[in-house]
Amino acid sequence: MTIRNILRMGDPRLWQVALPVADFTTPALADLIADMFDTMHAAGGVGLAAPQIGVGLQVVIFGFESSERYPDAEAVPQTVLINPTITPLGKAEASDWEGCLSVPGLRGAVPRPARVRYQGYDPAGQPIDRTVDGFHARVVQHECDHLIGRLYPSRIRDFTRFGYTDVLFPELLK
Repeated sequence: MTIRNILRMGDPRLWQVALPVADFTTPALADLIADMFDTMHAAGGVGLAAPQIGVGLQVVIFGFESSERYPDAEAVPQTVLINPTITPLGKAEASDWEGCLSVPGLRGAVPRPARVRYQGYDPAGQPIDRTVDGFHARVVQHECDHLIGRLYPSRIRDFTRFGYTDVLFPELLK
């Protein structure tokens, strides 16, 4: 398929709220999903939301076996999630480092609900309903934030834990 350009922070399209997918049977949706995977893999990402490539639809993808960007993260199953909802389960939060393909070169410690339930649909319109924690919960929340026009720096509470990846994590450059 096609590797698309990833919008970077500052592009006003990243602040827009995405629309729900109404028709799961269109070739355009299948092409979008294929392009998203090609784009995510080419960029070395672990997830991507349609708004990041300029498409204002509620479509996110994520998943990996291992990641150079997040070498300590546990594997997350490859997932296409359409029209998602996320429900935090409990009040516990976890803070961990996040980066974003739309915010290249930077990382920040972001607090998020530690355990969530996410629901939505796969590309065939079949329901998805999962309860997750750890890095899986972090990734799905990060990607779904893009659907409401939110980027991770807006969730950072302690800006002493925000900076350039090569300064914060020089070991990743080896």
